[in-house]
Amino acid sequence: MRHTLPIAPQFYVTAPQPCPYLEGRMERKLFTALQGDGVEQLNNSLSHQGFRRSQNVLYRPSCSECSACMSARIDVNRFALTRGQRKTLNRSRHLERRATSPWATEDQYALFRRYLDQRHADGGMADMDVFEYAAMIEETPIRTRVVEYVAPESHALTAVSLTDVLEDGLSMVYSFYDPDLPQLSLGTFMVLDHIEIAREAGLPYVYLGYWVPGSQKMGYKAKFSGLEIYFGGEWMPMQDPAAFAREHHPLSTAPIAEQVANIQLPQSASPGQPKGAGPGGSHPSKR
Repeated sequence: MRHTLPIAPQFYVTAPQPCPYLEGRMERKLFTALQGDGVEQLNNSLSHQGFRRSQNVLYRPSCSECSACMSARIDVNRFALTRGQRKTLNRSRHLERRATSPWATEDQYALFRRYLDQRHADGGMADMDVFEYAAMIEETPIRTRVVEYVAPESHALTAVSLTDVLEDGLSMVYSFYDPDLPQLSLGTFMVLDHIEIAREAGLPYVYLGYWVPGSQKMGYKAKFSGLEIYFGGEWMPMQDPAAFAREHHPLSTAPIAEQVANIQLPQSASPGQPKGAGPGGSHPSKR
């Protein structure tokens, strides 16, 4: 007997867990598997609607009592360097950029561990072993690159970004860097360099993941001009970050079934009804 995957993606909901960004709140995600035919089209379509990729899963925050997490992207044509950002670029111009296939290496994992241990020791990824790291890098059904930044004299790996190539931009899935070089502002540098890569490739956007007003971890994203956020079902320019203070967000969201029904899928496919993932269900990492 021949078995085939369903034409329409099925959507699921994770069990609530403590929010890593806003104290006292619970997070929940709506997600679907990135598999079968047409994965590139599905990834592009859902990325336009605020979803993010984690390995072979696409997810979007769908918290029952909070809507603070908003997908963010930079409009490359509207972006303009600040004086401080220009200095950041110049300080790290010596680094060599190497874009490779999504393949995990020992050097990457060693840098990844140092980064987590010093910057995110209490985070959800702190216990990732080398095999889980390799899965994060290598399990991708779409066009993905690992962008490495290497010091030319010492050949030391200094920073890494796992980057998806979308039809309209670059999506920075996850990035990490040498935590002992704070003077280089390597996180900001990688975003600025990806803006240059997108501009050279004629791609209009750089997707940064989620911006969360009130979260210090995510506050740096509001410092880039040309920033757009996905809010109320559409992308809009970020005018004043203070206007999106977490207190201004409604403490309610549309029912899951309504959210799924409003998702636009490629080729007019109809999404399946959402299902609860349960306490042991998949829980993709968020950036």
